[in-house]
Amino acid sequence: QVQLVESGGGLVEAGGSLRLSCAASGRTSSSYAMGWFRQAPGKEREFVAAISRSGRNTNYADSVKGRFTSSRDNAKNTVYLEMNSVKPEDTAVYYCAAAGLNRDILVVTPGSYDYWGQGTQVTVSS
Repeated sequence: QVQLVESGGGLVEAGGSLRLSCAASGRTSSSYAMGWFRQAPGKEREFVAAISRSGRNTNYADSVKGRFTSSRDNAKNTVYLEMNSVKPEDTAVYYCAAAGLNRDILVVTPGSYDYWGQGTQVTVSS
């Protein structure tokens, strides 16, 4: 069992930056591949980024590639999403998720994740 708590959301102007954090408690986060998803009002939850257990492998949605960076500090049981050059269309509730795996691989489908955080709101003003 693992609990995930996101933080760092807020209101930011277009072109600005935010860093989201996802703190894991319970089992050590290094046992989990982690992912970031987002859901805007009236839209389905969509994949944003994934990072493998070691942090060596990452994958990003085309819409955020080159602007967002995911990293992790397994000693702190925390995963990060650095958001740069944000756009109004990045406005959404952002969720982190954990998938228990025994391989250092990426997980991009929401149905493959075992645990989810409660989400943090990111609002980008134009």
